[in-house]
Amino acid sequence: MGSLLNFKFSMVAASRCFKILLRYKVTFNFSSSLVRGLGTRNFFSVEFPCIRLFYPIVSKIVRNCNSLTTQAAPDDERMTDEFLNQILDAYRHRPNLGGERCNAYIHKLCKAGNLSMAVMLLHYLRDKNIFIPTAYNTLLAAAAERNQIDLSFQIFKDLLMFHRQLNSACYLNLARSCANTNDCTALIRYVKQVSELAFPKNTIIMNRIIFAFGECRQIEKSLYIFDQMKGFGCKPDVITYNTILDILGRVDEMVNEFTTMKKAGFVPDFITYNTLLNNLRKVGRLDMCLLFFREMGDSGIEPDLITYREMIEAFGRSGNTEIALSLFSEMKQRKIRPSIYIYRSLVDILKKAGKMDLAMSFLEEMNLSISDLSGSKDFKRKSDSKDFKRKH
Repeated sequence: MGSLLNFKFSMVAASRCFKILLRYKVTFNFSSSLVRGLGTRNFFSVEFPCIRLFYPIVSKIVRNCNSLTTQAAPDDERMTDEFLNQILDAYRHRPNLGGERCNAYIHKLCKAGNLSMAVMLLHYLRDKNIFIPTAYNTLLAAAAERNQIDLSFQIFKDLLMFHRQLNSACYLNLARSCANTNDCTALIRYVKQVSELAFPKNTIIMNRIIFAFGECRQIEKSLYIFDQMKGFGCKPDVITYNTILDILGRVDEMVNEFTTMKKAGFVPDFITYNTLLNNLRKVGRLDMCLLFFREMGDSGIEPDLITYREMIEAFGRSGNTEIALSLFSEMKQRKIRPSIYIYRSLVDILKKAGKMDLAMSFLEEMNLSISDLSGSKDFKRKSDSKDFKRKH
């Protein structure tokens, strides 16, 4: 009677074991330790001897489940263990080599679409106090390609917490991951978490996020983040407003934001005015260009060679040769050396306007002063508004 009862208990236990394995075979990442956790051969032999018969079958199911969860070959678990040992060993002797191997493996996993395994691998290394920024960047790029906003923000927060120094690609990939979502509530929730994590440097991080969304042509989201940033204790600064001015397309919106900036107590800088001038010039509002150009000078901010060149060319090509010549004369009075490009533009503009004598006079002046003209290095604006690192 006891043997029969023991057999029934064994069969019930085995049946339940199979049901659990089949139900969760995709959810759990099985390993050989799981089988030991369920029970050992000795335990089966003593308590439920009939289950011992099912042990090889259970082990096979576990191995199959491992294959499903890793989306790779059945021996990938062994390969992963070997790889982890290589990484740990490399970091003890050659950290750079360990980082390269890890990044290569993460790239392989991402290419195969196995981002979950890549996350597990990086978390394992992080628990061992090993943080490899390049591998996180690789995973972030893969998450962005698949528009996985949740994963992208988690990777971004990990980078921010453990690495701090993030390059522009990180911000751009974060923005790309949000390209196909219209859930602004979730977006702001994630951005708020990033802001809280980055405090007290959260304004710098917010500026770069806003810029990245603008660069990815997600203008509405960029502006929405700007509108909401005060709500989670992040104060905008001059760089924030400069970024927004560069993003805004309509003249009235841009001018209104410029006015708001000054009312808030922020003093426009060199980049602010050049951003305004550049955008107004593109839409043909040369009247407003001249107005803000004069305001720039009155504020004590001296235009540089590039600013003068853009203004001279804009007015000259629109037929306002007198203003173009006046700006050229003003530039020389400010001791800003003209460049050969400005001379050539003026000569071309004057020829088209039918002022051949004046055009030849400028051409002769250019040839006589060729050695004193500004070169290409003078056109590398130190505070170029399109340079991500210097701007932010």
